[in-house]
Amino acid sequence: MGRLRPPVRLHAFVDSVIHASGVSTSGDHALVELRALEVTFAPQRRWFGGAVPALRAVRELSLSVGRGEVLGLVGESGSGKTTVGRAILRLVEPSAGAVRFDGQDITHLPRAALRRHRRRMQMIFQDPYSSLNPRLTVRDIVGEAFAIHAIGSRRDRPERVANMLRQVGLPEDAMDRYPHEFSGGQRQRIGIARALAVGPELVIADEPVSALDVSVQAQVLNLLLDLRQSLGLTMLFIAHDLAVVRHVSNRVAVLYLGRLMEIAPREALYCRPRHPYTAALLEAVPEPDPARRATRPGLAGEIPSPLAPPSGCVFRTRCPHVLAACAVQVPLLREVAPGHAKACIRDDIL
Repeated sequence: MGRLRPPVRLHAFVDSVIHASGVSTSGDHALVELRALEVTFAPQRRWFGGAVPALRAVRELSLSVGRGEVLGLVGESGSGKTTVGRAILRLVEPSAGAVRFDGQDITHLPRAALRRHRRRMQMIFQDPYSSLNPRLTVRDIVGEAFAIHAIGSRRDRPERVANMLRQVGLPEDAMDRYPHEFSGGQRQRIGIARALAVGPELVIADEPVSALDVSVQAQVLNLLLDLRQSLGLTMLFIAHDLAVVRHVSNRVAVLYLGRLMEIAPREALYCRPRHPYTAALLEAVPEPDPARRATRPGLAGEIPSPLAPPSGCVFRTRCPHVLAACAVQVPLLREVAPGHAKACIRDDIL
């Protein structure tokens, strides 16, 4: 029987979670702090009677993003990664908990006050094909950001747009072309230019290369890293590709069914994962050696429906180390090494 940890109540644990993420709880170094964040989508009525129950997409999530760092957020489809990013920007409304930006609670800010913060927070969307208006030229797509936030005059707007295009590696003559005239990688560069046009401090990159050909993924990733360095950006990098996340991130957080499973500095997590789910994700990374591939157990089963998540530990239905207690006890995050925390009641594995 493995060693178990006693349950810890959330209200006494939030500050220790933030501390375990490697950022001061005082907020002196954190640009973004999430405290017991919940996002629940309301029940929906069906056309022919009955109702779809409420969906808890994010559950009691506490973490922080340090100023100037890149925090990778990983997990399978349906884990709640994109919802976390949208909740930070208030594109979806938190149901409970708090979102703090640069020390200020923005969870319930009215729209007018929130708009002033929006200039400091921007998002790069996953799909460069659907995130750009096909009826607008690049001049209008990027220039719209300057108009909305009243940056500069109408006269100097073309030069501002041209400067943004140069920063992302596109020629100035791209301004008068439409999105359909560009490749996928070029469209994503336009999306990056639009996000950075207003000079944000925080960029949420939601799977920014997953829709691109492998041949151009590295180019876009290196562009993001160069821009992060030159502009001093803080970034939440959302992805399901662990190899990509390792390339760009300082720290990595792992989500499963809306709950935080593990968070650690990049190399600590990749070299010694402490949660069974993280270990399974790493084992699922493609292995070119057939001999090694045959010996890897991989991740069994499919992620359960978030409409009916398992009791206790949400990962227990797929965990190779499950105990009876896992069905009862919700494991909360605890520090297992400096800056390294996991949500698992067992200490005798990994």
